[in-house]
Amino acid sequence: MDKLKVLFAASEAFPFAKSGGLGDVIGSLPKAFPAEETDIRVVLPKYECIPETYTHQFKFVNSFYVHIGSNDQYCGILEYKSDNVTFYFIDNEYYFKRPGLYGYYDEAERFIFFCRAVLEFIPYVDFYPDVLHCHDWQTALIPYLYKEQYSWHYQNMKTVFTIHNLKFQGVYGFKDIANLINFDYFPSTLEFYEDVNFMKGALYCSDLVTTVSPTYAEEIKDPYYGEHLDGVIRDIADHEIGILNGINDKEYNPQTDPHIWTNYTSSYGKKMENKAALQKHLNLPVDPNKPIIGMITRLTEQKGLDLVAAVIHEILQMELQFVVLGTGEAGYENMLRDVAGYYPDKMRACITFDEDLSRKIYAGTDMFLMPSKFEPCGLSQMIAMRYGSIPIVRETGGLKDTVHYYNSQTKEGNGYSFATYNAHDMLFTIQKAVGLFYDYKDDWKQLTKNALSCDFNWRHSAETYLYYYKKICGRLN
Repeated sequence: MDKLKVLFAASEAFPFAKSGGLGDVIGSLPKAFPAEETDIRVVLPKYECIPETYTHQFKFVNSFYVHIGSNDQYCGILEYKSDNVTFYFIDNEYYFKRPGLYGYYDEAERFIFFCRAVLEFIPYVDFYPDVLHCHDWQTALIPYLYKEQYSWHYQNMKTVFTIHNLKFQGVYGFKDIANLINFDYFPSTLEFYEDVNFMKGALYCSDLVTTVSPTYAEEIKDPYYGEHLDGVIRDIADHEIGILNGINDKEYNPQTDPHIWTNYTSSYGKKMENKAALQKHLNLPVDPNKPIIGMITRLTEQKGLDLVAAVIHEILQMELQFVVLGTGEAGYENMLRDVAGYYPDKMRACITFDEDLSRKIYAGTDMFLMPSKFEPCGLSQMIAMRYGSIPIVRETGGLKDTVHYYNSQTKEGNGYSFATYNAHDMLFTIQKAVGLFYDYKDDWKQLTKNALSCDFNWRHSAETYLYYYKKICGRLN
């Protein structure tokens, strides 16, 4: 049987352009599929910020024009191959030759253009996918446009849409974009409280809808997590599933990571060398017997910073050290700086984005705090375990799917968790972890070993996706 042809459409991918977890997914997942069974390709915008290291190697393939509104916009196609995956880049300087990836006044128009370009560039590259896999709101119009305007072009092509974060849906006023999408009526599949919702269209028009963890797939059917689309999610439940994300275990590998001070595998002693180096680097007292808790996060309420703020003084009354790395809302940034000033021997607030320091924190901390209000999947808890830092998480989304409470009787489990979104429940859970660290050294070493042995390789996700691709294409044996 011929290889299954899959085209990923996304707005970012590491190492070309990345703003968050979506970039990590698109940079890693396509490479995890078996080359003998699949032909995986990816299409992205050509942003100005893509490093010259890559753009110098881009090969021009073709060009055409995309009709959007009353204009015909140039669309160049560039190609780059890496690890059996072909990456295409949609080149239009008017829309994409700008600093950064997102946040512009014409965001809707930029990604309507991209969605149309994805559907129209296929004949120019001579690649007719069996599956067109779209990711997040920036590509959410593709399944709708395909079904309503392009399906006669590409018979039998199936569409998959992945929700990476339901909070961001692509909601715009009908009058603002009607001419850009060539509306002559207001379709119910896009209508959202008298506005247009791109993601709603994808949910109703895709052959398969996925989320990035099984728990999140169920949570978003509930109004608390559903961001006003829970009714739609319940309506499409027969073709909505959760597939857990993975991490790039070659990129995040304490055995080879050039960012950390001492490389290690399962050696507890080598990890402790990184701990001492981190304490020295941050001008904290060097003390192997005092646990360090790390946080690497966006400083927002979604990430549980309101819980941290409520009990941070209680946390720092314990015999521990606390390191926070990240940027976000000014109120949380200022709070963390102020509290760190009160506890110069216990806390450091690094209000910045620093990839190098993040690796050092993963390798040098004993525990990793992620008290998220909601978390579609989360990668940081997986990375933390990869480096032997014990996660303390709230039981939501992918955190619930990946972190299992340590049982001192059976010696099973890889971390600590709490269920209710409550600051004192979080505090109690931190106290439990700190108590194990101090009072049960053998258990702590076993817990660290359990975390280090977890396997979150992308191949597991790829195997599941491949099964469902074959299923919707009628190619299961």
